[in-house]
Amino acid sequence: MATDIKCPSCGHPFTIEDAVSEEYKKELREQMVAFKKQKDEEFSRREKELLQLAQSKETEFNKKLQEEKLNIQRSLGEEIRKTISADFEHKLRHLEDHNKDQEEKLKLARQKELEYLQKEQALQNREAELEISVQRKLQEERVKISEELRRLEEQKTATRETEYQLRLKELEKQLDDQKKLAEEMKRRVEQGSTQLQGEVQELALEEMLKAAFPFDLVSEVGKGIRGADCIQTVRNNFGQEVGKIIYESKRTKHFDKGWIEKLKKDMRSTTADVAVIVTQARPEELNTFGQVEGIWICSFNEVSALAHVLRDGILKVFQAARSQENKGDKMHLLYDYLISHEFGEQWKAIREGFQAMRLSIQRERDAMEKLWKAREKQLEKVLLNAAHIKGSIEGIAGNDEIHLNLLEEGGEPEE
Repeated sequence: MATDIKCPSCGHPFTIEDAVSEEYKKELREQMVAFKKQKDEEFSRREKELLQLAQSKETEFNKKLQEEKLNIQRSLGEEIRKTISADFEHKLRHLEDHNKDQEEKLKLARQKELEYLQKEQALQNREAELEISVQRKLQEERVKISEELRRLEEQKTATRETEYQLRLKELEKQLDDQKKLAEEMKRRVEQGSTQLQGEVQELALEEMLKAAFPFDLVSEVGKGIRGADCIQTVRNNFGQEVGKIIYESKRTKHFDKGWIEKLKKDMRSTTADVAVIVTQARPEELNTFGQVEGIWICSFNEVSALAHVLRDGILKVFQAARSQENKGDKMHLLYDYLISHEFGEQWKAIREGFQAMRLSIQRERDAMEKLWKAREKQLEKVLLNAAHIKGSIEGIAGNDEIHLNLLEEGGEPEE
């Protein structure tokens, strides 16, 4: 904003900007010349008047006039110098104030830029931490899924090897009995021990159920006690008992239909939900596992899969019964949940996890194929060693009719 000032001599107003401009200086010089001319005319007029009044005082008047002219010129020059000096000082102060404002603005801009860079760095750090956290959680989920798949594959592999383990356990027990009593060994090898075979299968069945269902209660029924050979008490994820499955283990050449009636009585006495007979010999009407008069009948190789299906059915029946409680409120809650954003995001996460699991399963399958090839080599080694043991026992016993083949029973291939 321009600042107006007045000339101390003539009272003429003008701005500081005009004072420092060449045009204004030129105008000021013209005004000064005009003012000087005016004064000269005034002096001349007064001089004439004084000459007319007194010729005698002309010399004194001229002297005083000359002094007054000198004083006026000196005063005017001093005023002009002061005015120009004050204008330049005011201009300089204005420029200094403007520079200070610019420096303050520059300092504030630098401070804002520094704060922005700091916020940007903090945001990048948070993004990096979030990425690390997400990767860590994904790695934990991959490890959990890998462990679960490995456990399932181990269970499948264990199921496939169960028959071989039964044969090996039977062979170990027979060898122990031969050390104690050679004659008893010979008789058992020639005639076969139905009781021994049944005991081995019962033990293997209990071990398989305990390994496959670690949260369930698998209990053995002692010898001489009326009832099934094994009872599986099914428990849900909360540890609640939801039902029972009883198992009867048979390892004979012929199926006896009396087993069905006997197991029905055991089923009623134990309040079991399902009853299963595990046997090598099936009824004539069954080519694979199935149900006869309400009792499930299967081979040892099929019992693991059947146990999973029956157990899942018991859990679903229990859940269905529980779901009938407060059904109306639960339906509203379920509908609200199914249309919620939370359900959509969770399903999206499940879909992404499924894709990752699918890739992981493929990798696990490739790895398990290599593992199965290695185990086939190990099994071939076991069969070779078993053949050596059979030859040694036949040499000691003097009988070449000893049935110790792992893949055959009584010289005939198993069906």
